[in-house]
Amino acid sequence: MKLKKSVKRLIVVLVIITVLISGGIIISKLLPKKEETKKAKVINTIEAYNYVLKDNKSKKYQSLFKELSKILTEDEVNEESYVSKLSEMFIVDFYSLVDKSSKTDIGGVDIVHPDILGNFLDNSENTFYKYVESDIYNNRTQKLPEVDTVTIESVEKTTYTYGENTDENALSVKASWTYKGEEFNDYQKSATLIFVHKDKKLYLVELK
Repeated sequence: MKLKKSVKRLIVVLVIITVLISGGIIISKLLPKKEETKKAKVINTIEAYNYVLKDNKSKKYQSLFKELSKILTEDEVNEESYVSKLSEMFIVDFYSLVDKSSKTDIGGVDIVHPDILGNFLDNSENTFYKYVESDIYNNRTQKLPEVDTVTIESVEKTTYTYGENTDENALSVKASWTYKGEEFNDYQKSATLIFVHKDKKLYLVELK
């Protein structure tokens, strides 16, 4: 019994589809699987000040966060201790590139004043973070700096104007730091950080 041409075509099409599907399955098994990016989880908070700690932060930063929590839960908050700890946290998070997933993964953003955050991110991405390679799948081989020790050299009151606002009790913090590894000795190792008040919180408004 002879098959009709339409039936023959159908059989050929089914065979081709079967081959393509089988080939696709084999190829997909041979190709290296992409690792899923891990979503950061909140592991601690300072609710009265709306500070949040996520598990993608370094161990050093997590330790500083705990110290900040102790400072801010005292009956009377010591503002010099507060701003000193914020400065340490910012320096450790911003200038340590080793734990950043890409050049857009900017550190220290929780401490920066919301009014200047956009400009801060743009400047950071085009300067200090410019050459950070992507590490989304944890396969980066690039060597990057990690802050080792931070020294707060002085804390002074100052008057600072930003936009239409003036804070007559702003705080100027001079700090210096070191990196792990001599190959990073040419990186920035000192700065002056200016903080202003917004309600009861302190925010970084200038880094120089």
